[in-house]
Amino acid sequence: MKRGAEGVDWADALLPVGATLREAVQCLEESHLQIILAIDADGRLVGTLTDGDIRRGLLDGTGLDSPIEGFVERKPLTVSADVDHGVVLQAMAHRRIHKVPVVDDDRRVVGLLTWSDLSRPVKRTNTLVVMAGGQGSRLRPLTEHTPKPMLPIAGRPILDHIIERANADGFRRFVLAVCYLGEVIEDYFGDGSSRGIEVTYLREEEAMGTAGGLSLLDPPEESVVVTNGDVLTAIRYGEMLDFHQEHGAAATMAVRQHEWRHPFGVVRTDGIDVVGLDEKPVERSQVNAGVYVLEPSTLELLGSGEPCDMPALFDRLRSQGRRTIAYPIHEPWLDVGHVDDYRLAQEGFRG
Repeated sequence: MKRGAEGVDWADALLPVGATLREAVQCLEESHLQIILAIDADGRLVGTLTDGDIRRGLLDGTGLDSPIEGFVERKPLTVSADVDHGVVLQAMAHRRIHKVPVVDDDRRVVGLLTWSDLSRPVKRTNTLVVMAGGQGSRLRPLTEHTPKPMLPIAGRPILDHIIERANADGFRRFVLAVCYLGEVIEDYFGDGSSRGIEVTYLREEEAMGTAGGLSLLDPPEESVVVTNGDVLTAIRYGEMLDFHQEHGAAATMAVRQHEWRHPFGVVRTDGIDVVGLDEKPVERSQVNAGVYVLEPSTLELLGSGEPCDMPALFDRLRSQGRRTIAYPIHEPWLDVGHVDDYRLAQEGFRG
C-alpha cells in the first residue's frame, strides 16, 4: 500500500504535529495528496489536516508560521489494512472526504486510501469560462501584436496553461471570452477537438469587464467556473466548485492572503498618551484572486451587452441578500498584469 494509483508515496504526507502551516502548505504542494497525516514523536497518527482546514485558518487571519496543532482533526476516519474497499467508499461518500489513513493496532500509519484509487476520476460537465478579452495595456509593447492571455510562459501561452490545468481536473467544456486580437486566440485553440475538449467563444465588440461578457453566454444549467485569462495558479478548479456547491452559495470568489510589513514602528495613542508601540507590524488581508464560481441565476443580473466588473456583480448579489463566499487559496498564484509580473512568471513558473 506504499504507492497508489496516483503514483505518489503516502509517506510524503507525514508531518510532525509541531510543524507550521507554512510547512504543511509545502507538504501539500509537493505530495499532491491534499492531506497531511500529523504524527507524534513515536510515529502514531495524531490527526489529519486538509486543504480546507488550512483555508479556514487563513480566513481567520492566522499566519502561515503558526503551528498546525490547533487545526488538526483529531478524530479522523481511519481504517485497518484488511478493510473492504466498498465499505470505505460508502464511508467517504457519507462524510464527503477523499482520503482515509490506514493504521495498524498501534495507530501507526501504514497506508492511505484515496477516492481516486477506489473509483474512476470525476468528469466535470460544468463550463469553465476564461475572460480573455483585455488589451493588456500595462504589458505593452509585449501585447501590441499578441493578446495578453497568449503571452508565452515556459514555451506555451498563459491560456494554454489555464486550460490544461482545468482539463486535468475533469473539465471538458471551455468558453473563451475574446475581444482584443481575439482571432489570435481562435486560430490557436480552434474548437478544441484536437485536444479532446470543446471550445466555443464569446466575442465582445468592446471590452466588457471581468463579468460583462458573461451576459453573452447561453443560459447555463449548472454552476459556471470563471477565471481571468491572465492568472497563473495551481488552484484545483474542481475543488473550488465542490466548495461552492457544498456551501450553497450564489457566487464564490477565490481570495489570497496578502501580507504587508509596515516599514516603520506604528505608535498607538490615546490623545497625546502613547499606549502602545508595534515594531513594523504585519498587515494581513484577503485579495481577489480572479477565479470565481457562479450559479446560473446570477447571470440574470447582467444587462445584455453592458460592461460589468466581477466585484460589481458580487455587490448586486449581496444587495439582494444572496450568499457570496470566499474560497481562500494557498496555492502558487500570479496575476500577470505588469511587465515585472511577466518576467517573474517566465523565471519561476513550471508548466
